[in-house]
Amino acid sequence: MPTHGPAKQPTTELDARYSSAFNPRPGAADVTATGWAEAQQQLTAAEIFWVSTVRPDGRLHVTPVIAAWHDGVLYFSTGAGEQKAKNLAHDGRCALTTGRNSLTEGLDLVVEGKAEPVADPAVLDQVIAAYEAKYGPHITSPEGTFHGIGEAFRRGDAVVFAVAPVTAYGFGRDDGVYTHTRWAF
Repeated sequence: MPTHGPAKQPTTELDARYSSAFNPRPGAADVTATGWAEAQQQLTAAEIFWVSTVRPDGRLHVTPVIAAWHDGVLYFSTGAGEQKAKNLAHDGRCALTTGRNSLTEGLDLVVEGKAEPVADPAVLDQVIAAYEAKYGPHITSPEGTFHGIGEAFRRGDAVVFAVAPVTAYGFGRDDGVYTHTRWAF
């Protein structure tokens, strides 16, 4: 299970090959790596993530999920019988991706790690609180799309997974200046 508490600080590296290849404009040689603090802000704010898992036969499976970044760990859930849960039971390695659908601005993020099921009631309560703070009425209102998800977590009707980053990537775009940052944990 991923450790909880103060988030581990990664090493940060700018991929100069990508950053210079896609920045032919004057001054683009001065691009810098995106800071991990900025990436964490984006992980905290992003509403939709795409989780990529691998089926036992090696085929990829990609699907959208809601997720919460809490104490240096990304949490998401699924039903125990869903394909992603079956894939993760076979091989916990996965990637979660989020970002902007824009060519000229934004920061796309990929978090790679091993998804581990969460069963500790105290951790589940923290995850539920993080989901409720992030998604508000979508979870807390009886009319909300995901109303009752917290109780589903507590009852075990949904499997909650924790992904502590092993490696993360940031692909930044700022008015035509592109960056590729790698964070290793």
